[in-house]
Amino acid sequence: MWLLERQLAFDFMNRRRWAGLASVIVLGLAVAVLVIRGLNLGIDFTGGTIVEVGFDEPADVAQIRTVLESQGYEQALVQQFGTARDVMIRLPPQPGAEDADEISNRVLRALEGDFPAVELRRVEFVGPQIGDELTEQGALAMLGALGCILLYVAFRFEYRFAAGSVAALLHDIVLVFGALSLFQISFDLTVLAAMLAVVGYSLNDTIVVFDRIRENFLVMRKGTTEEVMNASINQTLSRTLVTSLTTLLVVVSLYFLGGEVIAGFAFTLLVGVVVGTYSSIFVASASALALGVTKYDLQPPAKEGAEDEGESEFRP
Repeated sequence: MWLLERQLAFDFMNRRRWAGLASVIVLGLAVAVLVIRGLNLGIDFTGGTIVEVGFDEPADVAQIRTVLESQGYEQALVQQFGTARDVMIRLPPQPGAEDADEISNRVLRALEGDFPAVELRRVEFVGPQIGDELTEQGALAMLGALGCILLYVAFRFEYRFAAGSVAALLHDIVLVFGALSLFQISFDLTVLAAMLAVVGYSLNDTIVVFDRIRENFLVMRKGTTEEVMNASINQTLSRTLVTSLTTLLVVVSLYFLGGEVIAGFAFTLLVGVVVGTYSSIFVASASALALGVTKYDLQPPAKEGAEDEGESEFRP
């Protein structure tokens, strides 16, 4: 690819203020959407019933949804999974019908009028208490991951780099949550797993850039901090774009060909890869620079007895 064969020289740090302004605006919109619309929590978090049914021919999901709505199940989520004959119906908690068998029998009777060959395969009930526990544990998992990342990057690099990496991760998480809220994607355990995968992906991109910055801090002693960061981002840009595009090809294929069961998972990764690539270029390094990091912060300490001329190379 031509990106691998030419030396890039984009001035990213000179555009960091415009990028920061754009990020603040988009983050504000994402937070506004979250406040106004909220997350469309799945039954993994709210509680409810999963009814799995099978048909002797490919099922018409739209017709099944219409039949359920006519029987009073307006909030039923109908999805195909496995084959075209297998359908999963997710129902929120039903007032006055807490028993999973009772709910599944009602759904089966509602479907038998239009689909005589329908067969009940599986019934699973998730209580509201379990949903509350999953919500709490999911939030703790996310906070724990961010805390461990902060400690890891601070130990490996420098505390201002750690703050920059966490700022990039928070940027990505808020934007992904905003996209999920905007399109009302059902937030379930698979989407939570995708969120954690986005955290790992974004961090990996950021660490690659930070590694190159640290190496160039030791080599490019005559350049300014902005020049070193620009050179480092340009040197890793081809790797970042190739990795992102390859990942996007897989995720887009999953989204369009994987069916509704993993659509939320694929959508979360799709948005996460895009914003993660952006944040590793603009947000992470720009945040560390805004906190006052310089190339001298990562220079090795001068040895005792070194000549004044040699020591001056490591000091401003």
